Amino acid sequence: MSNFTELDGYLFGQGTHYDIYKKLGAHKGKQGKVNGVYFDVWAPHAKQVAVIGEFNNWDETRNFMQRIEPESQGVFEAFIPEAKEGQLYKYLIYTESGDKLYKADPYATYAELRPGTASIIYDNTKFKWSDSSWMKQRKSGNFWEKPMAIYEVHPGSWKRHPRPENDGFYSYREFAHSITEYVLDMGYTHVELMGISEYPFDGSWGYQVTGYYAPTSRYGTPDDFMYLINYLHKNGIGVILDWVPAHFPKDAHGLADFDGQPLYEYADTRKGEHPDWGTKIFDYGKSEVKNFLIGSALQWIEHYHIDGLRVDAVASMLYLDYGKQSGQWVPNEHGGNENLEAIEFFKHINTLIRGRNQGAVMIAEESTAWPKITGDVENGGLNFSYKWNMGWMHDFIDYMKLDPYFRKDNHNKMTFAMSYNEAERYILVLSHDEVVHLKGSMLAKMPGLEIDKYKNLMAGYAFMMGHPGKKLLFMGQEFAQGTEWSEARELDWYVLDNSNHRHVARMFKDLLHIYREYPAMYEQDVSWAGFEWINANDGYRSIFSFIRKSKSGKNDMLFVINMTPMKYEDYRVGVPTNRKLKLLLDSENKQYGGDGGCIPETIIPKHEECDGREYSVGFPLAPYQIAIFTY
Repeated sequence: MSNFTELDGYLFGQGTHYDIYKKLGAHKGKQGKVNGVYFDVWAPHAKQVAVIGEFNNWDETRNFMQRIEPESQGVFEAFIPEAKEGQLYKYLIYTESGDKLYKADPYATYAELRPGTASIIYDNTKFKWSDSSWMKQRKSGNFWEKPMAIYEVHPGSWKRHPRPENDGFYSYREFAHSITEYVLDMGYTHVELMGISEYPFDGSWGYQVTGYYAPTSRYGTPDDFMYLINYLHKNGIGVILDWVPAHFPKDAHGLADFDGQPLYEYADTRKGEHPDWGTKIFDYGKSEVKNFLIGSALQWIEHYHIDGLRVDAVASMLYLDYGKQSGQWVPNEHGGNENLEAIEFFKHINTLIRGRNQGAVMIAEESTAWPKITGDVENGGLNFSYKWNMGWMHDFIDYMKLDPYFRKDNHNKMTFAMSYNEAERYILVLSHDEVVHLKGSMLAKMPGLEIDKYKNLMAGYAFMMGHPGKKLLFMGQEFAQGTEWSEARELDWYVLDNSNHRHVARMFKDLLHIYREYPAMYEQDVSWAGFEWINANDGYRSIFSFIRKSKSGKNDMLFVINMTPMKYEDYRVGVPTNRKLKLLLDSENKQYGGDGGCIPETIIPKHEECDGREYSVGFPLAPYQIAIFTY
C-alpha cells in the first residue's frame, strides 16, 4: 500500500495539497504489521531514484524507489523497515543523461549540521504544546488594531557562550529563556527570527535556504525549536519568521536542477536566475512548486505555531527585470515586466493563510511603489497583512544622518510618509539591512559629538515610536551598539557598562511600555483619525509636534521632539483640548542622561491661540529634547 495516494497526486498536481508535508519526505509508517519509514520524493525527470543512508550503509544498490503511477506527478516512493529515527539519508537521483546526483530531501524536517548536507529522519509530531491560551487570543480582534513592536533577532549572534563547541551558539532552549526574559523586560510584543529555515552558509544569514521544512540544526532539534515557540507564547510574546520564497542557492545537495533538469526553478535562465545574487528563482507557474512553497508556509504557521511570516525580497518576485539588464529577462505575455505567476501566487497564499489561520500575519518586505500590497484581492491587491515601509526608513535615516543645521531644509523627509500612510498597512522598520555592509550602526549614523549622537538617536527613536505604523528594530540598536552587526559574533553587550548606552536602552524600553499601554499609539495606525499634526511645518526650528488619538478619545497623546541643539526657554505648542496634560516622558530626566528635567508633571492649557488652535501649552525645551504627554 502506498503512502502517496491517487488523491494526493491529484491535489499536488493542482497545487492545492495543503498537507503535502505530511506525505512527501520521510515519515514513519507500516506495511501490514511491519514498521518502517516511507520515503517519497518528487523527481519527474529522474530515470531512477534510490534512498541511501545510515540504515543501508549508504549502499547505492539496496533501496531503489518505485515511481507511483498513475496521477503521482512524478513521485517516487520506498518503504524501508530498517530505517530508524535519527539516521542520515539522501536521495540518489539517476538522471536521464546518465549522471548521479546526491540530494537532500526537499521536505526533510531535520538536517545534518553544516558542513554536512544529509537529511535526518525525524518525527516532529511528538511535541506537547501548552500555548492554547495564546493561540486562542491570536484569533481575537483585528490584528491591525493591536500593538506590534517587533524585536528582529538573529539567534546565532544575539548571545554566545565562550566555549568553542558549536561556535558557542545558544541552543533553542537556552535561547528561549534568555530572549524571553529580555523581551518581556524591554516591552516588545513580538520577536522576528532570522535564519531559521535550514541553510548551508552562515554568511547568507539564512537567506539562501536549502531546507524549507526544517528548522536549522545549528541550535538543536525541531522539538527544541517548538519548545522555543511554546515558551515565547506562554509568556505572551508572538513569533514571526523570515521566509524566503524568492530564490534558492545552487548548492549541489539542494533544489537546483533537482532531478537533472530545472524542476523547482524556471527552465529559461532569463526567468530562473538572479544574476546579482547567483541564485535560482522558483517557477511560480508550476503547481507542484507553488504547493512546495505553500506547504512550507503552512507547516511553519500550523505545525510550528508561528504567528506570521515576513516574506523576503517580494519586489524581486513581482518584477521580471528585477536586478537585470536588457537581454537578461523575458517580458510577460502582455509585454510587461510584471511576473504574473508570482502575483497569482501571492494572492493565493495570502488569502489561504489568512483564511485558515485567523490572526496569523503575512508581511511583505517590498521596496518599490507596487500598489495595494496589503489591499484585498477583490480590489486588485495582494492581500498581505503588512508592508515594510522602506520609504519611511530611507527618509528617516537620511534626515537623522544630517548635521542638525541642515535639517531645516529637509523637514519634509520626516513628514512625507504621512501623505501616503493610508495607502497600505505599514510596519516602520530599522532592520538588519541598515546596519551592515559599511552602512554603520544606528548610533554611528548620528551626527555630532559623542553625547550628541546618543541624544539624536533617542530623539529619532521617539519620532519612530510616535509615528503611525507598527514597529521593528534590529537587535543591538536598542542599546546603541556602536559597531556594525556581524553574524560571526555576539552583540556588544559590554557597552552597557557605559552610561550613554544604558540611557538609550532605558529610553527605548520606556517608549515601548508607553506604546503598549496607550491604545492611541496603535489602534488607529491606518487612519488619519488616529493622527494629527500640531505643526508639520516648523522646519526652521526642526521641531515636530503631533497628536496620536485613541478610538475612545481618552488618553490621547501629544509628542514634541526637538531635532537640534537649540534651547527654548518657553516653547509654545497648540493643543486641541483644554484638558490637563500629564507628562509621560521627558528625555531630560536623569535616567536618560539629562540634567533632571524642568517640564512640570502636569500642565493646564491656556486660552492662548497657537498653531491654529484655541488652546496651547508652553514649557522649556532643551537640545534634542523629547516630551510626551497624555490627556
